[in-house]
Amino acid sequence: MRGGTTSSPDRAWDSVPCGGARRWTVWAGRPSRGSGLRSSIVSETPPSERPSTFADGVRLAIGTLSVFPVRPGTVDRRAGGIAMTAAPFVGALIGAVAGTVLTVALWLEITPLLASVLAVATVALLTRGLHLDGLADLADGLGSGRPAEQALDIMKRSDIGPFGVVTLVFTLLAQVAALSEVSAAGAGPIALFTACVAGRLALTWACRAGVPSARPGGLGAMVAGTVRRGPALAVTALMLALPAALTLLVSIGAFSPVLPAFSGASDGFGLSASYVSSGVSATAGEAMLSEVHGPVGLAAVGPGHGRSSSLWGPCVAVLAVLAGLLAAWALRRRAVRRLGGITGDVLGALVEIATATTLVVYAMTMG
Repeated sequence: MRGGTTSSPDRAWDSVPCGGARRWTVWAGRPSRGSGLRSSIVSETPPSERPSTFADGVRLAIGTLSVFPVRPGTVDRRAGGIAMTAAPFVGALIGAVAGTVLTVALWLEITPLLASVLAVATVALLTRGLHLDGLADLADGLGSGRPAEQALDIMKRSDIGPFGVVTLVFTLLAQVAALSEVSAAGAGPIALFTACVAGRLALTWACRAGVPSARPGGLGAMVAGTVRRGPALAVTALMLALPAALTLLVSIGAFSPVLPAFSGASDGFGLSASYVSSGVSATAGEAMLSEVHGPVGLAAVGPGHGRSSSLWGPCVAVLAVLAGLLAAWALRRRAVRRLGGITGDVLGALVEIATATTLVVYAMTMG
């Protein structure tokens, strides 16, 4: 989010005062450059006297973090806290859609690299690219080396600087490359789902009590310090268990009848993605390794080259999420020190960094 009081449609969100409540709707148009972690929320009506409800917070989470249409609701700091607590569930929805795209692409025998590009593009489409926009803005602001106020002004500009370009390119390359490697080993859809969850879980912790806002207005001021520790811990525990449980189910072949791309055979990671075509079925990771080293067995694919325990996959899922949260924590800490608090751009950057880190950790475990 950028600060300011402009009344243009794509900046109406910035004019929402911290303590007030407003009605909002989702704009169907294209957001302008510099929106950061902002949904395309445009039309406002006079403040509503009705306090926000839990449903308002959920609708705010969906409308802010995705392209999915939602009904108008009351927006205030209470709704902001609920939205940031519910953010990982929106991440799970986005991850499920993108994971489905990846699964179908692999089943159609599209190469893991191209399939990964399609999946990452799907995530960007489902979020209107606003998280990536926030990442570029934050990179420009922090890379400028200017004092906090000047850095925030740089982040508000509509153009993108060299730091932003380089950061975007390398972050997207890391996401695609890591997802491609994990997909070749058979764990791509689960890894992508987990990464999307981890990215939004980073928002929950970035908005916990005690984290300040860098500006008096904007999304950062709306959600900073609104999440209590108890709900954050509860959501974290649930989001650690969810990908771990899905990984375990895939490792025992629970989805084989409905997802032919998963054979259910263990490859040492607990997962296996078999390409099905004209009577030929071969594990992607095994086939890729065979081209370089000659024929290899299933035991040679995956971390440890022979770990057959189905518990290894769930452990990797938990480790990857925690690594993503740690990376987001480090970036959030740096942003707060340099800027004085968080903004919508900072939140968008945290999503992308946590997502990329989670995927990289997955890829590292496959080596």
